[in-house]
Amino acid sequence: MNKYRIYINDNTLLIADSVPRQIKNIQRIDVQDFDFRTFYKNIEKSTAETFILLDPDPKQLFKKIRKSCELIKAAGGLVKSAGNNFLFIYRNKKWDLPKGKAEKGERMKEAGIREVEEECGVKITDADRKICKTYHVYPLNNKLVLKKTNWYGMNVKGEPKLVPQKEEGITKAVWLDPAALGPVLKNTYPSIIQVLEEGGLL
Repeated sequence: MNKYRIYINDNTLLIADSVPRQIKNIQRIDVQDFDFRTFYKNIEKSTAETFILLDPDPKQLFKKIRKSCELIKAAGGLVKSAGNNFLFIYRNKKWDLPKGKAEKGERMKEAGIREVEEECGVKITDADRKICKTYHVYPLNNKLVLKKTNWYGMNVKGEPKLVPQKEEGITKAVWLDPAALGPVLKNTYPSIIQVLEEGGLL
């Protein structure tokens, strides 16, 4: 199945060539008259709905949506310690994974490593595995921004003490056992759930 996911607040817009079986209560949208900006304006901030645009060529439809937004590139990491625990941060009253915008001329993997090291005070030893990309839309200065985040599986030596970057709004940085992710899953973003799924934690 060929599909793209775009996150808008807690809502998910799927662009696919068939309906995924595992998703219940999916709302189908007519592709013919679809305008992304109108859709964005009308979507409720308080809901957590999944919408789908069915098209034989999801890639072309996704490109059209991407062109209607300003693209920002970011990168982040799903970081594993030697004790098989994973690094999570608490920012803006939600659980998250460390990530941030790529600087001009910076490669995506390098940006991900830099952001993780800056936000959590750790030293990444390797980041060889690309997990997935996530797409998130939000308004900025009367424009719609599409943030594309590349996610990498990363490792550290041992299980170092974490130093949360307070100036980035991070109040906590913790190592969590994959079996203890209940509180995270109840209070995180749909894009982070996708990273955990594709990273093999769920």
